[in-house]
Amino acid sequence: MNLKSIIVLPLVLLGLMGCQSTEQPVEQRVVNVPLSVPLQANFRNEIAIARYSELLLGVDLPKEQRAQLYYNRGMLYDSLGLSTLARIDFNRAIKMKPDLAEVYNFLGIHHTLLQEFGKAYEMFDTVLEIDEQHEYAYLNRGIALYYGDRSELATDDLTSFLERSPQDAYRAMWLYLAQSKLDPIAAKATLKANQQAINSEEWSSQLVALYLGELSEGQFLKQLSTGVKDQKAYSERLCEAYFYLAKLYQSEGKADVAVDFFKLTLATNVFEFVEHKYARLELDLLARENAG
Repeated sequence: MNLKSIIVLPLVLLGLMGCQSTEQPVEQRVVNVPLSVPLQANFRNEIAIARYSELLLGVDLPKEQRAQLYYNRGMLYDSLGLSTLARIDFNRAIKMKPDLAEVYNFLGIHHTLLQEFGKAYEMFDTVLEIDEQHEYAYLNRGIALYYGDRSELATDDLTSFLERSPQDAYRAMWLYLAQSKLDPIAAKATLKANQQAINSEEWSSQLVALYLGELSEGQFLKQLSTGVKDQKAYSERLCEAYFYLAKLYQSEGKADVAVDFFKLTLATNVFEFVEHKYARLELDLLARENAG
């Protein structure tokens, strides 16, 4: 899709607008940011779910094949944001075939999102027992440890994850988030050092530049559409951009702005992305802090 078809709308977020039509003024925060049309469900995934469901009705399917079908359908449910249905299928799959490492990986993510951190660690440990080369188990266990307030262990896992692909800016970013809970100054120094290996031609390198103060927020937002070819890719980029902007504001103690950006992350409907998944958890944790 041509870039001209990408919709960029102003969003009203930071500042005050007085409203005299009610007894109490209405407060709105105002910031101009680009928006995409939220992604719609992929109809091919919906058709595939229907086909898998038909196949699972077959009575003569071998247990191993049935387990794979449950896993495949669970992945599709997950991609559509149907997390409960996904978990049901993942649990069915491992009951039938307990050595499916990737299923434990997905279940670990779901337990993290439910703040069931002990169960999440068990799932990721099982992944690595089955396949010690499963690198994304290090990422996901590191994230679970990060949200479970075990930042030193999180740093170990996320360091291992980065070492497997040091040119990946997202890996450097997650390591930074974990390290910054322990020592923000040292974390920034490590991020600066890790920047040397990052592929500067990838858009994600702009995230590192933003966090290091090499880009202003305005410059960062202005380049979000650069190189984007269609609406789906634009929504995916905004999902990532808004999540990391939210984390940056959160680190500065600006929780209200962080909440807005986490909500913008969710508004993209990019259910498959790590950033979308954990934006919901971030909002839950912030709501608990405010209630406490």
